[in-house]
Amino acid sequence: MVLVFVGLGLEKGGISLRGIEEAKKADAVYLETYTSIVPGLSVSYLQELTGKKVKVLDRRLLEEEPHEILEKARDGRVVLLIPGDPMVATTHIDLRLRAAKMNVETKIVHAGSILSAVAGVCGLQSYKFGPSATIPFPDNPSARPYEILADNRKRGFHTLLFLDIRAEEGRVMSANQGMEIMLGHELVRRESIFTPNTLVVVVARAGCEDELVRAGRVEEMLGVDFGPPPHSLVVPGRLHFIEAEALKVFARAPEDAVDELVG
Repeated sequence: MVLVFVGLGLEKGGISLRGIEEAKKADAVYLETYTSIVPGLSVSYLQELTGKKVKVLDRRLLEEEPHEILEKARDGRVVLLIPGDPMVATTHIDLRLRAAKMNVETKIVHAGSILSAVAGVCGLQSYKFGPSATIPFPDNPSARPYEILADNRKRGFHTLLFLDIRAEEGRVMSANQGMEIMLGHELVRRESIFTPNTLVVVVARAGCEDELVRAGRVEEMLGVDFGPPPHSLVVPGRLHFIEAEALKVFARAPEDAVDELVG
């Protein structure tokens, strides 16, 4: 009948009233936890909020064996709860396409997204962001984030770098780890794309009460404790003077590092 993708937003209270109502009407409710995490959110809280049993899905069940969800959606009403906004991750777009091929109706209940939140809290213009990338853990290395950053910097675009999450292993990458990995790529490539002198913005727990936004040169930021996850990295491109002022005021960015990018 129908598969409803419900966004949970960025913090515990981020799910919309419509999202709650959709879950209350569902025959089955699932929670996806591996593409991102929502600070303070628990299965027990969601079950109390919706009055439904909530089943947690791991990566394998959602990407490789989504048959259970799709079969139930063909015969009834299924809700999939997703951190952030539902359609940011390719995984969820793929699942929606599979549902369509089975003639299962799909609906989307949107919520706060890290893509818009990061631009807002940093004071950067959202249309000036280029493609984003995820920095994977070193045991699954990829130079793709470095290459995307290099391409964006050539065009003057800002770059949002997500940090790897392996919920099934209890591993969440910190901003410090992400910066170390990018410096490792720089040592190999030597293109002066991500150096100790690069201005970087760390956004921790975007959208939460204890949200933290700090900017500085990489060498200064490596030793900072940004608190619990999730963390994201932003590497600014060319800055409008309003963006430059915003970084100084909202992220305490060093004036000299910001002024180098204005133009």
